[in-house]
This record gives sequence, structure tokens and C-alpha cells, in this order.
Amino acid sequence: MQKSECPGGAQLRNRVTGNCDQKTSSSAQIKHRATVQRSKSSLSTSSPESARKPHPRPSDKLNPKTINPFGEQSRASSAFAAIYSKGGIPCRLVHGSVKHRLQWECPPENLPFDPLLITLAEGLRETKHPYTFVSKEGFRELLLVKGAFEKAMPLLPRLIPVLKAALVHLDDEVFERGLNALVQLSSIVGPSLNDHLKHLLTSLSKRLMDKKFKEPITSTLQKLEQHGGSASLIIIKSKIPTYCSIGC
Repeated sequence: MQKSECPGGAQLRNRVTGNCDQKTSSSAQIKHRATVQRSKSSLSTSSPESARKPHPRPSDKLNPKTINPFGEQSRASSAFAAIYSKGGIPCRLVHGSVKHRLQWECPPENLPFDPLLITLAEGLRETKHPYTFVSKEGFRELLLVKGAFEKAMPLLPRLIPVLKAALVHLDDEVFERGLNALVQLSSIVGPSLNDHLKHLLTSLSKRLMDKKFKEPITSTLQKLEQHGGSASLIIIKSKIPTYCSIGC
């Protein structure tokens, strides 16, 4: 004998079935949306616009036309370069057919040495044009003005560490610019440089081992002795015993 189903049971079963259908439908919709999102993402990455986007090539670094002038690589890489780019050095490089020269915004004798002379000395460590030329030529021309001795003398304690940094630099051209600047400074301040000389001679002694620098360093030492007098010879011999005096 078959049992009759309770009226409430049928209603309960219909509710459960409906809930199951709703869950199945909701799950299908979620899966559909995920599929659509993946499809859109795939289309965007393979779109003609993204395909046209150029990829950097190694050769781009060698071709100046491909370098963005406002990019990271164009930013000033040193304090001197930053000052020069902002107009902090009151001169500009003039390109000549034979050689370059500096054009000063006002006569150099009217310019304060502090901090200009020190800034130019710091620029001696530059390795890129036009900073290399501006720094070495600016330093030289500033020391040639009338009254250079009185203006440079108070700056010696600050100039010596800067010149020493150029003399210990690994770049040969930087070292040579440091040598020239040292000679130029000694020709202006004379024996006043003797009190600071020992701080510079150690780096010269080390480079003296290199044959290609033996002649320019010896010439520099002789000029230091010439400008500094007999007192400078004692200091030089104490640091570089092999040095032969100009009086020999």
C-alpha cells in the first residue's frame, strides 16, 4: 500500500530544487563573467596599439637621436653639472672653428672667488663635455685676474681637498687636469701653498710609479719648488725622496 505524500513535503522539495537552480545559475554567471574578463585581457595585450609600442634596443643607447632629452639619462649627474645647467657658472662655452673659448657674463675680475673658484675646482673631476672644458678653463682664467692672490688665499683650506680629489681620481685626464690646476694655483699663491703641500704629495708619489706620468709629475714638482722656494723642496723630499731638485 503506497503512502500518500504530505502536502508540505512537496512544497519543501520545490523550494530546495529552486534554491539549487538559483545557485547553479549564479555559478554559471560568475564563470561567464570570468571568461569574458580573461578574453578582454587577452585582447588588450594583443591589440595593435600594444603591438606598436616600441621595445628598447641595445643600439638605442648608442644613437643620440633615440635618447629622450627629458629622460633619466639626461639629468645632471653631478653637482657641477647641475650648477652649470642652472646658470650657476657665469660663463658659457663658445665653439670655435679651431678651438673653444669661454664667454663670461661679466669681467672675471668682478666675480667673487667664493664659491666660484671652488666650484670650478670641483668640476675638474668631470668626464663629460662641456663640463671638462668649462671647469679647467674657467679655473685657469679666474686665477689670471688682477687681485687673484688676495682672493684665492683665504680659500686654500677648502681648495686643497678638492684638488686632492682630482689627483686621486682613477681617470687619467682628470688626474692631468688636477696637475695643471695645482701648478696654476701655486704660481699665484707661491709659498703660501707649502703649508698644504704634504696633503697632495702622497697621491703624486703613487702615480709616479706609472711611467706615463713620471715626466708630467716631475715637471709639476719642479714648478712647485720654483714657486714655493727652498721650504717646498724640504717638504717634497720628505714625501718623495727620489725627487731631483731643479738646482741639481
